[in-house]
Amino acid sequence: MAVDLSRVGDRDKLKAKREPYWQRLRVGCFLGFRPSKRGGKGSWIARVYDEDAAKYRLKALGDFGTLAGNEIFASAKKEAEALAELIEAGGEIRPAVETVAEACQSYAADKPEAQGRFERYVYNEPLAKVKLTKLRRRHLADWRARLEARPSVISRNKHGETRSRKRAPSTVNRDMVVLRAALMKVLPPGPPNTEAAWQEALKAIPNADGARTLYLDIDQRRLLVEHVSTEAEPFVRGLCLLPFRPGALANLTCANFDKRTSELTIGKDKDGRPRRILVPKEAADLFSSQAVGKNSEEPLFLRSNGKAWDRDSWKVPIAKAAAVAGLPSGTTAYTLRHSTITDLVIGGLPLLTVAQISGTSAEMIERHYGHLVRNAALKALSALAL
Repeated sequence: MAVDLSRVGDRDKLKAKREPYWQRLRVGCFLGFRPSKRGGKGSWIARVYDEDAAKYRLKALGDFGTLAGNEIFASAKKEAEALAELIEAGGEIRPAVETVAEACQSYAADKPEAQGRFERYVYNEPLAKVKLTKLRRRHLADWRARLEARPSVISRNKHGETRSRKRAPSTVNRDMVVLRAALMKVLPPGPPNTEAAWQEALKAIPNADGARTLYLDIDQRRLLVEHVSTEAEPFVRGLCLLPFRPGALANLTCANFDKRTSELTIGKDKDGRPRRILVPKEAADLFSSQAVGKNSEEPLFLRSNGKAWDRDSWKVPIAKAAAVAGLPSGTTAYTLRHSTITDLVIGGLPLLTVAQISGTSAEMIERHYGHLVRNAALKALSALAL
């Protein structure tokens, strides 16, 4: 359904989400609006098609905080159209980026995962207002100290207490890496061992990514599917069939699956880059059955309340099913991803192919699963011993 962003009242009714609401201004030129989750004015984004590069260009326009509500749309529209004229004339986009917040907004214009982290951990921090020309190591060290002290929410219940735990080093690294990437786009590293060396405050914690060692074999995964609730069964079955992150599977829409060719486009994942794969027959049959009676924009996997699955809704049915089936404690949705990747590696699929299918880097697959290949090679050599 088309959105009219020019009406202040209509904008105020929009629900906050990572993906912007887009309004078409003309062919190849769109204006996007992302409502604020914290009651602010929201931010604007321009999206223009570049025929020379055969792709869309995006530019963060900010929130136009000094303007009245009825003046914001006109100003945002003017900037989007000016950007379109610049690109159509063969010009180069050089948006003005002065503060840490603006660097983050520019970087995250087409990266929902990064945008979500910035909204949670950067935009409401004193760091956000620091000008890039005055950014020092102490600014980021202070921000990092607050981040590490911030607990991680492990359960959230509208009618109960919120449970949390100490933030894990691996979580701290994931939260820092997007900020480091955003700043590296606009700011060169400072001289080592000086206050100008802002990058040194964002060094990753070494050996933070603990290996996921809990593995469920095929029979155990079948038991899980058999004991999970009827509502969650299709979603859990999908996790058992393909090595996807749970969030990537939950975000699939009917438009992402081409029944004619059994091809699946994964467009919303951790790295933000879409990928297209050919799925096996059993997975294709599952996706086809889930798409029956739905329009192209609806999620492939729906809950009984008509909403898509998320990490707060898939935890409970998986934990209950694991307990009833007598599976190891600690069985989670990510256990299924790890188990499927393990089977693919043991089955002899090249690590690069496994990485491409699962939406991660070959380096990460080698780091966590390379030992399986080496163990198989050692067994093969042992069999040759006289």
